[in-house]
Amino acid sequence: MDLKRLGPSTVLVPEIGLGTAGFTGDPETLRAGIDCGATLIDTAETYGTEAIVGKAIQGIRARVFLATKVAPRHFRKKELISAAEKSLQRLGTDYIDLYQLHWPNYTVPIEETMSALERLVLAGKLRFVGVSNFSIRELKAAQAVSSNIKIVSNQVRYSLLERTIEEGLLQYCQRNDITVIAYTPLGGNLERILACDRKGVLKKISTLSGKSYTQVALNWLIAKPNVVAIPRSSATAHVVENCAASGWRLSDADYDLLSSEIPCRRLGTIGRAARRWKRHLAQAVGREI
Repeated sequence: MDLKRLGPSTVLVPEIGLGTAGFTGDPETLRAGIDCGATLIDTAETYGTEAIVGKAIQGIRARVFLATKVAPRHFRKKELISAAEKSLQRLGTDYIDLYQLHWPNYTVPIEETMSALERLVLAGKLRFVGVSNFSIRELKAAQAVSSNIKIVSNQVRYSLLERTIEEGLLQYCQRNDITVIAYTPLGGNLERILACDRKGVLKKISTLSGKSYTQVALNWLIAKPNVVAIPRSSATAHVVENCAASGWRLSDADYDLLSSEIPCRRLGTIGRAARRWKRHLAQAVGREI
């Protein structure tokens, strides 16, 4: 498994990790991924998978880079600290490697939220702080109010089919040494990519490279600077297959062909705004989506 530096730190993380949103497998499935080098495990308090992740890392905590997320409804200082403590209990650990703000929340001052994160870092409960689904403006706002800790990562939706972050956010993160953690890196499921690939580019490159469709699609992502991916699978065989997407590279021509020939979605300004305000409205009435 190839490694990449986490943000501006000296810590190295695998370029393929283990996502657990919707995970229905058992701890041994996650352990199989860890044994293949996928030692970055990502969860969240809203996923309902922190407890099973805790079981998977029992006895091997030092081998794992553990990431979880706090829900926007807990961004008030007191509530965030309480949420972090509960995550620690469910995970069965006394520290979290990467604690992420799951979505922006305009109803809580970012100064208050970042202050709570700083307190947890100083207490040794968190090693690093990241965000998820943050725009450039939101990243800048969060970092501007915190001079003592750096935001090392931004977890966003990114795949061959969903490339909205290429409209500026990806480049901003790369310029500012912020690791992009790509979730839903297979566009929801591989069949969607294959259905869009009317010219059979993925099949052709898979055949020539001797790699599976899944491995080629994931490798297209992790070949980019500052990008790691966290595919989710509840089947051990698929987890092992995902891990084998690392350790090799296609040619530049192959990457260009995948980029140009497989139709993708890039939400414009209006589309991005509509998606975000739907989220903010849900937060305002106390409902997670």
